[in-house]
Amino acid sequence: MDLAERRTALDRAMEARGYWPERSPWLREAVAALPRDGFAPDRLWRWGGRAYVAVDRSTDPGGWAQALYAGVDEPAVTQVTGGLASSSISAPGVVVDMLDSLLPEPGHRVWDIGGGQGWNAGLAAWRAGPGRVVSTEIDPLLADFARRRLAAAGLEVEVLTGDATTAGSRERFDRVIATYAVERVPWTWVEATVPGGRIVCPWGRLGHLALTVADDGRSASGWVQGLAQFMADRTAPVPTAAGPAGYNTVRGDGPAATERRIDRELAPLEGDWDLRFALRVAVPDAMITTGRDEEGINAWVHDGRSSWASLSAVGDGTTVLHQGGERRIGDELLTAWTAWEDLGRPEPYDFGVTVTPHRQWVWLNRPDTDGPRWPIPDAVAGVSRSQ
Repeated sequence: MDLAERRTALDRAMEARGYWPERSPWLREAVAALPRDGFAPDRLWRWGGRAYVAVDRSTDPGGWAQALYAGVDEPAVTQVTGGLASSSISAPGVVVDMLDSLLPEPGHRVWDIGGGQGWNAGLAAWRAGPGRVVSTEIDPLLADFARRRLAAAGLEVEVLTGDATTAGSRERFDRVIATYAVERVPWTWVEATVPGGRIVCPWGRLGHLALTVADDGRSASGWVQGLAQFMADRTAPVPTAAGPAGYNTVRGDGPAATERRIDRELAPLEGDWDLRFALRVAVPDAMITTGRDEEGINAWVHDGRSSWASLSAVGDGTTVLHQGGERRIGDELLTAWTAWEDLGRPEPYDFGVTVTPHRQWVWLNRPDTDGPRWPIPDAVAGVSRSQ
């Protein structure tokens, strides 16, 4: 299958999944005019089971094309640093969903944050027009690559090298879009957006937001728009790893502080992303890993610092909870789980976020009521912003 056939297959797959948004028909035209292979480097990376393996266009053009067009929900890893993926061309479905949430119009001034290879900025420029998009990328090599690819596509986009998370911008934009996640939306992004403007950014480890800046510029608020995972911001502290390695680091080899049996089946922790999102809101520093054995679903939880919990299936529908550390993070998780059930099992799209200069919080159903709210902490230990 050549590249033209893969582009057609991607277009049809997006259509079959309902990923082309009705309110933004321009996106389908833009993706056709600016295919992702025009912004991909000649070396991509695929996961080989134990480590990332290079796929070079010159020696394996078919494998390279397959890695780039793996599917509507599959990103293409473009850079590996220290054995970890450090940059990618995001999955087509995610790129389209976020740009649809941004609602850019011709003539809008757009700030693209975390520009990577330039595809996202190129699509935004196709919509906004020549000279209307500024893209900021912290990696000088990636920024230079994006400049060249955007110029080759005939697009007039200003590409800056710098850290947009902390530095902000002296300009004011109608639209701001970031392609790496933050635990807290930087206030500098709100300051860089005109009143009534929109900010779209990945938040936490699971979803992305679309915020509208208030008319007085003193706050921004909006809904969760979709679920996706993003890579780490390079300026953030390296977090304690998720998964078994991170758990073992925090757990250590000392005895548990408490042990008890609970009447709770853990299967929803494995595949119910509505639940996982709600737990992320209520216990933002909890890293959860699940696994199966002959007794059922087990879970391991830690906070990246000192507190841990293990939930082990017994085989009769009950679970044994062991905990240790400064806090009882297992009890926190179970309390949040029960609260989510009592609220009617809301979906991620029922949640939203409000940002002010000094406070941020998550709300459920309506931002302007006294309904459930969860503060977003100033810092989440063990958790990085993600790109």
